[in-house]
Amino acid sequence: MNPPQLPPGRARGSSPSESDKSPADRHPGGGGGGGGGLEASLVSLTHHHHYQSVVLRDRAEKAKRDAIRSAAAVSDLLVETVNGGVEEAFLNEKRIELEIRALAATASRFMKQTDQWLTSTHAMNSAVKEIGDFENWMKIMDYDCKSINAAIRNIYQA
Repeated sequence: MNPPQLPPGRARGSSPSESDKSPADRHPGGGGGGGGGLEASLVSLTHHHHYQSVVLRDRAEKAKRDAIRSAAAVSDLLVETVNGGVEEAFLNEKRIELEIRALAATASRFMKQTDQWLTSTHAMNSAVKEIGDFENWMKIMDYDCKSINAAIRNIYQA
């Protein structure tokens, strides 16, 4: 298969001044310039193509840098958003842990105080019980003394 032919009016990528040239000037051996015009056109096309590819490459690089910059900015914003919530949760967790420690210390102090109160009330209860036992013993002794006294009086009177 033959490659498609360009229309004779104007060659693809050629400048308007090239299309104004006669066909003899555009083709080698066809006329006055002896091929110099075609060579100049090819060099011009090559330079134009190179320039366009450099411009296109620069645009692509700039677009790539902009895209990377934008992606980094979005990534930073997402990380800040997520980290903000995580940081807040972490701070709340630390506050809760401190409160738990404080409550545990307070509960420990209350337990010690309650144990002291329990010991004191037990001691007072024992003392009251001993007082009651002593009082009861005194009543028994009083009764026994009165009984002995009455017995001695009966013996003395008899």
